Amino acid sequence: MDINALFTDEGLRAFTATVRDQHVRDAQQYGQIADIVRRRLEQTPVEGDRWMSKKLRAWKVSRQLKAMQKASGKAASKAEALYATYVNEVLELPQRRAAAEARKLERKNGRQAALGVAVAKSLDKTVTVLNSPAEQVPGAVAQVRPAEFVTADNPWQQWPMAAGGEQAPTRTINDYFPKGEGQ
Repeated sequence: MDINALFTDEGLRAFTATVRDQHVRDAQQYGQIADIVRRRLEQTPVEGDRWMSKKLRAWKVSRQLKAMQKASGKAASKAEALYATYVNEVLELPQRRAAAEARKLERKNGRQAALGVAVAKSLDKTVTVLNSPAEQVPGAVAQVRPAEFVTADNPWQQWPMAAGGEQAPTRTINDYFPKGEGQ
């Protein structure tokens, strides 16, 4: 047998078919021999046998032949599995990899397109908000603090303190960039 022929589709198919057929024939023969041996031993007494000794002895011997039959059947199915695995893991692998790469590229392009749409929407919203007057900004919160509480020299004293409120309040972005100024 040429070993290089095993690495082709036709060569491996022929090899596995030959091996499978041989194991199937062997399994059939083992099964037939097991039945013949069991029947013959059940009818053949040995001196000193009790009433079930013949059947027990016949079962023990034929059990080994049945195990051989089972092993040959498994070997036949493993020959088919060998060919299927070879086709799946060797012959079809480049096509599956190419298809997976195409799907991956398609997903990547889809994510980039979605990201581009999201960025464009965000920029459009930002430009719309920045170009509209402060009174017309949708969702803008009106200034809640009255102007008389704000002192220019000390921003921490903007609000009157309640009893026990000696800590300075946390600052917000509006403390640094007040709304409405400079437009």
